[in-house]
Amino acid sequence: MTYNRDTLPFPDNRVPRLTKMDILNWDDVAPACHPFAWDEAEDARLRSLVREWVPPVLSGRAGWRQGERWCLSQVDAVLRERYGTWAWGWSWCCFEGGPIGSWVSWPLSSVTTPDETAERVVAALLEWREWLERTAQRFAELAPPPDASPEDRSWHLDRACVRLVTHALDSGADNAWIGQASTVLRWFLTSTGMDGAEAELAVERAIGGRFESWVQPERTLIESVGEDLAVGLTGCAPYQDHRERAELEDLHDRH
Repeated sequence: MTYNRDTLPFPDNRVPRLTKMDILNWDDVAPACHPFAWDEAEDARLRSLVREWVPPVLSGRAGWRQGERWCLSQVDAVLRERYGTWAWGWSWCCFEGGPIGSWVSWPLSSVTTPDETAERVVAALLEWREWLERTAQRFAELAPPPDASPEDRSWHLDRACVRLVTHALDSGADNAWIGQASTVLRWFLTSTGMDGAEAELAVERAIGGRFESWVQPERTLIESVGEDLAVGLTGCAPYQDHRERAELEDLHDRH
């Protein structure tokens, strides 16, 4: 049996997919806001649900991977309906700038047999959850103290920006790493209490097209973006002499 567009139609999912711009605030995905329990029974249940949505005949390149895209859409809806909005990033693969290596969204080579597809979905979901938990820990370490002076807050924001951009570069993301860096910076700012739209504007003003795809930015450029973000949010330049914060610098560098 081969794929035939006329005899094997795939209707659109009634649940629209989310984009990064639909997840403006860290609370939308933060592990602390979205408990997640996982055991053997849940593992088996999710695999069973995924297998139901793998087409018996894949479209492949000849059918513009319509069946595979339909499967991805259905599975995405299953995960978000079952676990909540935080599961959004399970398919944000490294080829699209994300942190996920267990799933390839384009050209959807991860959709194969029901069992293999279910295996990859489970691995990707757990990888995403682990990444969110690590990110939450990182945010907590980098956040300015609640009672920080404008000068202290500026220093913390500057160093956080530099480290989070560097982390996105080192995450294995492909040319779209800039999208991950911008998203993580926005989430970090909202984790400190800033409004999502305000955080998006602040990040856009600081980065403003200064990073390029396929280009490893110089450290001086990353430092400049961090300083611009900090000054734009506090009106104060970050401390230039970091010796008094040597222990904190060393803690962040080791992470």
